Formats: sequence, C-alpha cells, structure tokens
Amino acid sequence: MKDKNTFYITTPIYYPSKEFHIGHCYTTVIADSLARFNRLKKKDVIFQTGTDEHGQKIEKIAKEQNKEPKEYVDKIVENTKELWNSLDISYDKFIRTTDEEHIKNVTKIFNKLYENGDIYKGNYEGLYCTPCESFFSKEELDENNKCPDCHREVSLVKEEAYFFRLSKYQDKLLQFYEEHPLFLEPLSRKNEMINNFIKPGLKDLCVSRTSFNWGIPVSFDKKHVIYVWIDALSNYLTSLNYPSEKEMFDKYWPCDIHLVGKEIVRFHAIIWPAILMSLGIELPKKVFGHGWLVINNEKISKSLGNYKSPKEYIDKYGKDAIRYFLLREIVLGKDGNFSEELLISRTNSDLVNNLGNLVNRTIVMANKYFDKEIKFSKNYNPVDQELILNTNDLFDKVNNFVNDLKINEALEEIFKLLDKCNKYIDKNEPWNLYKNNNLERLEDVLYIILENIKVVSILLEAFIPSTSLRLKKMINKNNVNIKDIKFDEESSYNDLNTYILFERIK
Repeated sequence: MKDKNTFYITTPIYYPSKEFHIGHCYTTVIADSLARFNRLKKKDVIFQTGTDEHGQKIEKIAKEQNKEPKEYVDKIVENTKELWNSLDISYDKFIRTTDEEHIKNVTKIFNKLYENGDIYKGNYEGLYCTPCESFFSKEELDENNKCPDCHREVSLVKEEAYFFRLSKYQDKLLQFYEEHPLFLEPLSRKNEMINNFIKPGLKDLCVSRTSFNWGIPVSFDKKHVIYVWIDALSNYLTSLNYPSEKEMFDKYWPCDIHLVGKEIVRFHAIIWPAILMSLGIELPKKVFGHGWLVINNEKISKSLGNYKSPKEYIDKYGKDAIRYFLLREIVLGKDGNFSEELLISRTNSDLVNNLGNLVNRTIVMANKYFDKEIKFSKNYNPVDQELILNTNDLFDKVNNFVNDLKINEALEEIFKLLDKCNKYIDKNEPWNLYKNNNLERLEDVLYIILENIKVVSILLEAFIPSTSLRLKKMINKNNVNIKDIKFDEESSYNDLNTYILFERIK
C-alpha cells in the first residue's frame, strides 16, 4: 500500500531524435517545481524523467549518420542531462528505455499481458506516422489526410503484429472516468478523450513491429520488437523496478501526477490505464495534459528555425529568469507564448524591480543604520499586524494553489507579498525614522521586512532555487526551512550580505 508521505511525479520520457527545445524545458521545470515543493513539505519524493530511445525513426536517423542507434542517442542524452543540470532540475530518476533493468522488466510486463490473454497475434494494415510512431485509421486523420497529432504525411503499412485488446477496456474506462472525475485534467482534455476517442469505439492496439529491429525483442517471438507505447509507457512502473521487486512499487505507486503535453494525452489517458487494468494495477491519481509552448505565437518548428537552443536563453538571461518566466507567465493547461521580449519584461518587473529592489534596499539600510543584531521589540502597530497577517497566510495560499496545479497563481501570491513589503517601506520611511532618531521603530520595520524575505526565500526554493539560496545567504539564514515559514518575533539578523540578485535587462 502506498506510503501516505510519498509523492511520485513524472514527465514524459522524451524522444531523443534531436536536441531538446524550450518546450521540453517547460514540462520539466513544472515537474521539478512540484517535486521541490513537496520536498519542502518533507514528503518522500521521486521525480522521474528520461528518454524514450527505441523505434524506427531513431534507427533511420542513426543509419543516415553512419552510427549505431545507441551511439546516436547517447550523445543527445548526455546533452540533455547537462541541460537539466543548467536549469537546476532535481530529478531523482533518469530512466532510459535502453537501460538493462527497463528492458528486463518491460519483457516481463509484455509477457504478463500475453499470459492474461490481452495480447494476440494478427496482421496489421494501417496508416503510420513515423515521427509520432503511431498508427491511425483513415477516420482519425486530419482534414488534409495527415497525422492528427503532428500533421505530417502518413504511409500505408502492412505487417504481422501482436495486438493489445484495447477494445475490451472501453466500458471499464468510461466507468473509471465517471467514478474519478479528477483523474484527467484540464476538463477539456477529459471531454475530448471520452467523446472523441472512447465513446466512438476503441480499436485493438498494435504493440509489436517486424519492419525494424531497434527495440526490445518479444521474448517468445524474436522477429518482433515491442512497439513503442508499451515500451515507453511502462517506464513509470519500471522506474520503481516493477515487476522484479515490490518494495519501491508498493511504497510509491500509484503515481501522483503524470505531467504530459496535450499531444500525448490520448496515450496516457486511454492506452496506459487499459494496460494497467490488464495488469491488475491501480491507476495513477492524475494525468495532467498541459498546453503547448509556442515561440512568438508560432509553433516550435525545426523547419521554420524559429527557436534557439535553451542553453542560449539560459546563458543570456540566467536559469532562474527562464524558470520564473515559464512558471509565472503561462497558465498550466493552456498554450503559452515564449518570447524574449516578454521574458525581459517579466524579469525586470518582478525579479529586478520587486524582489531585487526590496532585498537590496533593506540590507543596505540595515547595514547603514545598525552595526549590531537587529531584533524585534514586539511593539506591534496596526500596519505591522496587517503585513504580518499576510506573511503568516502566505504558505497556505501558495500550498493551495500548488495543490490545484495553479503554479502561476502561487508565484503571484508570493510577489504580491513582496509588493506589500515595498509599500510598507515607503509608508514607514526608514530614512526619516533614522533622521529623527527613532531607532527602535526603525529596527522593528527592518526586522519585519527581513522576516518576510526569509519566508519568501523558503518558498522560492521550489520555483527559483538558485535565487532562494542566494537570498538565504544575503540575510544569513542558510538553514531555514518549512518550520520557519511563519513570522518569528524571537529571531535576530546580523552579518547581512549584499549581492545583485538580478541585473536589469536592457
């Protein structure tokens, strides 16, 4: 039985046919923030990402470059891990479908589905999209008779194949959706799956191929390799070493959130639940299909050349500016627009003017006006109490928004408090308190702001972790954590450090 204090979150395992773009970063930064926030709450977290490395497309690309498929993907995986490191992605498990343990466990899963009578041999004739590694009926194609997912050409394929009895689970899936209304979000994705795919009738699914070799062999029929969706989707189980051993699986399963792009919701919301039903395994708690990230209102496209390597953005603007923009600017579930102009505007307004300005001027005044520890007199006045009430309410507000996957609103709450702190300084005019020798009141004002910076520094650990670390060093509170999330009238501040948190981007 799953441990109540655990939290298991996954990204899709990405297809390493070419280097990753900012859209991959968007998904991974969201998942990382949710993982970090749950760690902040002292949950036992597994955050898993990885790469889906088999299939005809990679075999074809590698051959064109005179490389073995594994050699080709190894370099991309290496670059991917470097990219995640440059964005402070704190994954606990990076799975590759070429991992020996994954291959062993996928073979066991395939065999179990076969033994359960849910996989049978037949012949497949259908329309195949190589980039998506997906089969479609004629009725499923778009208005131009192209792939409904990527809108590229499909080709007629005929070959012997094994099939999964997906049709068998149509009624069970409908019943599950009725009994678990929050399983798939946003609601628009749920309605799409039910009305466009399940109710019209599910067809059995091709789960093996004979026309290429780059995949996991079917153990009882070596001319077949296991088709991508059983191979890839099973990673969420094999990461917990299922079915080889039960300890990790029993502790962390069911998964709390599968975070996926809307183009692969169908596989995670129909095929994956049916496979789990066949295996007799409890379904994940939630699948969330987020929107696409577009560049300057255009879909990210290699042929258009309308995007840069994410490392260029990171080198130019900094990792936390990128993370903050992706989390704050875009409503999770809707399509979002990434532009450098918007990034610069958001960085300057929030990170430079609001956060950076507050921290720098508070520390400068504290160091200028006091050469001793700054403490609180406990002489509250109404304007103090109003701000402190907001301080103490902040965690609950942020926690509720994060639990509802409204990360942009969680960050908005944090920055509303920072804005209140800036206004509090302007209203209390510390420079005049010093001029009039009202040092006790001056000390209280600076203490209250420093306590707010402390609380914010703890919460930002989930979203912009490098900035959180620098904030803690600046106020000399390196070890604060969730237990320090409220206003503490008994603390003190000294040895404050000044850094430039964020440079204004011109």
